[in-house]
Amino acid sequence: MRSALPFLEMDGRKPTVLIEPRKGFFDFDLESIWQYRELLYILIWRDVKIRYKQTAIGAVWAILQPLLMMVIFTVVFRKFAHVPSDGLPYPIFAYTALLPWQYFSQAISRSTVSLVATPDMISKVYFPRLIVPIAASLGPIVDFAIAFVILLGMMVWYGIAPTVGILLLPAFILLAWLTVLSVSLFFSALNVKYRDVGHAIPFLVQVWMYASPVAYSVSVVPETWRLLYSLNPMVGVIEGFRWALLGNASPNLNAIAVSTAVMLLLLFGGLIYFRQMERTFADVI
Repeated sequence: MRSALPFLEMDGRKPTVLIEPRKGFFDFDLESIWQYRELLYILIWRDVKIRYKQTAIGAVWAILQPLLMMVIFTVVFRKFAHVPSDGLPYPIFAYTALLPWQYFSQAISRSTVSLVATPDMISKVYFPRLIVPIAASLGPIVDFAIAFVILLGMMVWYGIAPTVGILLLPAFILLAWLTVLSVSLFFSALNVKYRDVGHAIPFLVQVWMYASPVAYSVSVVPETWRLLYSLNPMVGVIEGFRWALLGNASPNLNAIAVSTAVMLLLLFGGLIYFRQMERTFADVI
């Protein structure tokens, strides 16, 4: 399938979509995402409605998941293992990290199978294929927003007032989304050809969580290993969230910078890989 930049020409009374071949190796055709923004909105809204359709407690699921994980982490890592929490109450320390992590894990799981879940659209209709994983990665932000309300209540309960760092919270939310997108571009395209990828994602995400500072702080990682540890792009996201919301100490700028650089490299590589693979989607799917 050829990559293209669609636009409308008025030929009499009939609109015409002109499809052009990709002009270069790094032509990602990002302009077409904006042109098809209504389709992007429809796909996002469809995913949200499907998630909560015919559920008994609806949006409460978005709150229960991080809350239950917070309770388990508090018992296991704080009460039993005595993991330090940078001077913060451990429940809110863990919950603040679980928010971006729950978003990451849900978005990765949905984005990976997003292409194979829409075979009719992929094989019969032209639209920028990038829209599918992008829509799947944006849908779980609704769950994130619902669970964020509980975090605000916990901050009031523990007497933690927001600092000026909260102004950078939108930047870290954007960083979390870009991290999801950079990974899902690889997985979603690879899953079209190898369906085993979709089955492996839950295990990979579980391992990835323990390799990220969700239940513990970056400060417990030995200094000699910290640079290597920061190659995990979720390290910068979680560290940024904790600092922006709780403001307990200066953020680990080195970890955030390294994680952001890795994310940008993954995003660039993911765009290249996705664009190279999408020409075979209609044939394989």
